[in-house]
Amino acid sequence: MKALPLVLLFASSLLGQAAPARPGAPRPGAEPATQTVTVVVTALASPQAVVRLNFYHDPATFLKHGQQAFRVEVKPAGKTELSVPVELAPGEWAVALTQDTNNNDKLDKNLLGIPTEPYAFSNNVRPHLSPPSFEECKFTVAGPGKVVSIAFKD
Repeated sequence: MKALPLVLLFASSLLGQAAPARPGAPRPGAEPATQTVTVVVTALASPQAVVRLNFYHDPATFLKHGQQAFRVEVKPAGKTELSVPVELAPGEWAVALTQDTNNNDKLDKNLLGIPTEPYAFSNNVRPHLSPPSFEECKFTVAGPGKVVSIAFKD
């Protein structure tokens, strides 16, 4: 029974200490876990059709169906230019964009597998005979204020 008051004393001393930081929250003096990156998309083919931004962080999964790190879908609401803020971890990233101009929830392609709907990549890479590589499309997130400008292919 003598141990119980000792445990209560210890527990009450812990309550007086500062609460631990939330997981993922930056510690004072530490780099934030993510940075806000603004993706500016211009030359939209349609001011109404959904734009899909697929973000990749791993070269091995770049452009593989369903293997993006995450996807953001934006309706232009009558605009021909979008500004999309996203939170990205520091490191190398690449973005692949598509616009679903016929609203069938997929990227339409011809018999050769070439997209027939608008598409674009970070660094404004314009592939000719094959899809671009992660290396060609990558950009680095190293601090706040990063802006990635992408124009849809004409």
